[in-house]
Amino acid sequence: MTKYSSRYASSPEAVKKYDTQELRNEFLIDDLMQEDEVVLVYSHYDRYITGSAVPVKGDLVLETIDPLKAPYFLERREIGIINVGGNGSVIVEGNVYELGFKDALYIGSGNKEVIFKSDDSNNPAKFYINSAPAHTTYPTVKVSLAEANKLQLGTMETANHRTVNQMIIGSVVTTCQLQMGMTELRPGSVWNTMPAHVHDRRMEVYFYLDIPENQAVCHFMGQPQETRHIWMNNHQAVISPPWSIHSGSGTSNYTFIWGMAGENLDYGDMDVCKITDLR
Repeated sequence: MTKYSSRYASSPEAVKKYDTQELRNEFLIDDLMQEDEVVLVYSHYDRYITGSAVPVKGDLVLETIDPLKAPYFLERREIGIINVGGNGSVIVEGNVYELGFKDALYIGSGNKEVIFKSDDSNNPAKFYINSAPAHTTYPTVKVSLAEANKLQLGTMETANHRTVNQMIIGSVVTTCQLQMGMTELRPGSVWNTMPAHVHDRRMEVYFYLDIPENQAVCHFMGQPQETRHIWMNNHQAVISPPWSIHSGSGTSNYTFIWGMAGENLDYGDMDVCKITDLR
């Protein structure tokens, strides 16, 4: 079963007037990881799709949705998948790619058949999905967490000591525009992506996981001098417009998956905001 919804782009001037519920309605994705369903959210920011697939009683097929106006999902798209559940596999045109916890898979455009499968229905795979338009076809590549390009950032003194795992990114996998990775915060650290930044040439989506029970993450967004916040729970995602910062602080350490698409593939293309200038 597949269900989808669409989100339209919002201007920064409009967002200044949103109350808490309006912010959540526009940017929070809180219905992912539903058993035996493929859930997709189509955003008009760079035509980015965020979703999930949790096969329990049987396999799930990646089907096209009406906004794509395409005979199959990947006709003009590429997709990145990261498993945040039990062991499973993704079958691409008959080729089986086994994904353990936090393993990633990139699938290029032109692949008609994509099937999601769990090894154990009592501990199902939970596939987190990001997809962006693609202008050409690149090979399907699996990237385990161990194979990721790892960056050590921050310090314990500033509560942002973290490992950035670059997984679906130019130095690891060739893509059209999609980039994905996973940032793991060390125990005692709670701040992600601080100092904050914006990148006007790309949009981004954060997906939070490994949040302990009864804990939460406060995600900060908005223009640097006009910030807003959204409280996030485990396995929720949030859309970040190109004009918005995307940062967060938790009541515990946690992990988040970042995914982005836009005009370029330069990971370092960002405008950093001084912490003391944030408002």
